[in-house]
Amino acid sequence: MNEADIPIDIHAGKLLDWLVSRRIVDKNWHLNVRDVRSKISNALTDMPAHDGLVQLLKGAHINYFHCQQIIDILKTTEADSRNVFGRYGSQRMKDWQEIVKLYEKDCLYLAEAAQILVRNINFEIPGTRKQIKSFEQLGEESDKKIVDLERSEIVILGEYQSLCKQLGILGENVRKELVEKVGELPEMYRTIATSVPPLKKALKLYGAFLSNDACLPILRHVSSAGNTTVYEFLYSEPPLSIEEPPVKFSLKDTSEENSGGIDFGNDGAIDFGEAEIDFGADTGEINLEVGDIDWGAGEDVPAGNGNEIDFNISLEESGIVVEGDGNAGGVAKGDEAYTIFDSPSYRDKFLNELLELEAFLKMRLYELSTSDKVEILSLTMMDNFPDHDSKSLTEMLSFVDVVYSRINSQQIQHLHQIKHSPKFVDILTSKLKQKLIAVDKLKETVKLTKQKAISFRQQGVDLKPTLARIIEQTKILQQQIEKDISKRYKNRIVNLMGSNL
Repeated sequence: MNEADIPIDIHAGKLLDWLVSRRIVDKNWHLNVRDVRSKISNALTDMPAHDGLVQLLKGAHINYFHCQQIIDILKTTEADSRNVFGRYGSQRMKDWQEIVKLYEKDCLYLAEAAQILVRNINFEIPGTRKQIKSFEQLGEESDKKIVDLERSEIVILGEYQSLCKQLGILGENVRKELVEKVGELPEMYRTIATSVPPLKKALKLYGAFLSNDACLPILRHVSSAGNTTVYEFLYSEPPLSIEEPPVKFSLKDTSEENSGGIDFGNDGAIDFGEAEIDFGADTGEINLEVGDIDWGAGEDVPAGNGNEIDFNISLEESGIVVEGDGNAGGVAKGDEAYTIFDSPSYRDKFLNELLELEAFLKMRLYELSTSDKVEILSLTMMDNFPDHDSKSLTEMLSFVDVVYSRINSQQIQHLHQIKHSPKFVDILTSKLKQKLIAVDKLKETVKLTKQKAISFRQQGVDLKPTLARIIEQTKILQQQIEKDISKRYKNRIVNLMGSNL
């Protein structure tokens, strides 16, 4: 085989070491290249206006092969400065010719070109590709984050709407709607009370079991009389009047500051409470010194006239009614003024009795469902109530469940707490407000994330032309190096391997 036909294969990553080992370039070449780079920087400050130069210098690292092309262009632009001997008088041409000579000394240009090629192959191209891929991944991650944020937004908004539905409000003005909803509690309690009378059979069965017809007194009272006041439950008669403790609500958020006016506690009305007015008489007698009241009778009024009071008239004749002992005709105040369902303490007692009745019915039902129910029934009182079988007990349990589920619903619980603890309005309002704030924050985050996703993708798109330009310049440089080395070895084919361009 002819030697000229044998190719020279060089690993691109080890090109510089190959050139040094063949003594084509000096191993200390990098010490001399600094002066050349400095002269190139100075020469670039004085360049003629030429489209070819602009295109050549655009985004490129100037090397020896670029300098040769620049000289070719200057031969056209600086043609007027050429003398009869063929030399150019232009300083621009002289500067670039000097740069080319410095490059050619000890093949400095080839060492620099090899270094640029290796750097592009090992760092510039892979790094740019990695950046593009990273921006694409960031865009994809942003899309996934947007989906998660929108899902969280839907969940939180659903929780807000669900809580508003539990409370029976629209959620447009939470505080105002909650305060107005408290006014519907009496009607809600009346509705619940209508479901209590069906418990009479269960109460009768439980009373017979305990041999105590007075068991579960609150349940019995509500089943027969309804949701009356605590006063009526305690004293078995309705009060003449009811003075329920006032409940004060603020329709403003607690975060709002007061206007600075004096707070009298009840729309400007001064509440004296139970304080008595002191007339200044400790003995019970009122001392009137000046301006005494004239009773219309002096010391000389004769006895037995028509102005005397007859103390022998009976109470029946006078029409005066004296109240008996106890609370007959009394006024329901404080906790006694609340209805049983509205009173915090009696509400709890009602629920406890309801649970006690439920536990009894479940135990009876369990006994009837066991395999040895005949033996168990002989030890219980069920023989006295043959009409109470599993079906009837199940029906009784269903009535208990209806009452319990109604009085213990989330809406009733919240409204009950609001009425007896006005600060609970602030808690609920704050809870709902926080959910809306969270939704707004998620919406803003989604908006920013979408902008970031667009930015990431745009940066990746912007880098692709840069990558293409680097690859193209690297390919040209590789061909120029292969051609230069080939001339040194009798035009043998030179292949720079492993560039992956």
